[in-house]
Amino acid sequence: MMLKGKPVAEKILKEVKEGVEKLGFAPGLAIVRVGEDPASKVYVGSKIRRAAEAGIKGEEHYLPETATEDDLLELVHKLNIDSSVHGFIVQLPLPAHINAEKVLESIYPEKDVDGLHPQNLGKLVAGAPVFIPATPMGVMELLSYYNVEIMGKNAVVVGRSNMVGKPMGALLLNANATVEICHSRTRDLAEHTKRAEILVVAVGKAKLITEDMVREGAAVIDVGINRVEGKLVGDVDFEKVKEKARVSPVPGGVGLLTVACLMKNVLKAAEKGKS
Repeated sequence: MMLKGKPVAEKILKEVKEGVEKLGFAPGLAIVRVGEDPASKVYVGSKIRRAAEAGIKGEEHYLPETATEDDLLELVHKLNIDSSVHGFIVQLPLPAHINAEKVLESIYPEKDVDGLHPQNLGKLVAGAPVFIPATPMGVMELLSYYNVEIMGKNAVVVGRSNMVGKPMGALLLNANATVEICHSRTRDLAEHTKRAEILVVAVGKAKLITEDMVREGAAVIDVGINRVEGKLVGDVDFEKVKEKARVSPVPGGVGLLTVACLMKNVLKAAEKGKS
């Protein structure tokens, strides 16, 4: 079975739109983009369009590549205190001269709809999440939609980034899976992945996971995005692995859910701001 993201994303966005209608006003989402990273341009444009479809007022704030860290921190401060902005994100990656960690820590946790502030990540690990990073949340939505049982299952996450790998492990653990997190220093990766009933891969290495590394009947969620010969491919060798396991495609999988779950966080922020 192919674990397609489109029907899940459509369901989430429909629920968000209904939630916005009940709210009675359009929540404000600001997206800060610094520099000319081509992928960031595409991602921000997609988020603004999806926001409009869900009844959310999305607005891009652009700073040139030459902007200083202080310039960005000043903009973050303005968005923190702007009552019309219910949630905002700073699109990553940032130019090398800007400390991304410092910038993310400067966002008010109650407006951190990317879920990357240390306070929000800490609450997630503690089992009391407020804002969950959108990509791991999307993976959980995908598993739920396709009735993949999590409780008691062996789950392996390949990748340990703060944006995906670590929060993904915490979410699966909170859902009572037995969780392993693998990374670049893991010895004999295949020995771990072959045990996984749920395998989530997020490292950015094309076709890292091959058929012989996957357990028969496993649910394989591919978060990787790589460009090979002009085409987007994931971290999983999709064509071969799909014969053995349930697998999400790239494109058409988790990427669609990332944007939808961001909108879910924006609605939540607006609801909290109203109460």
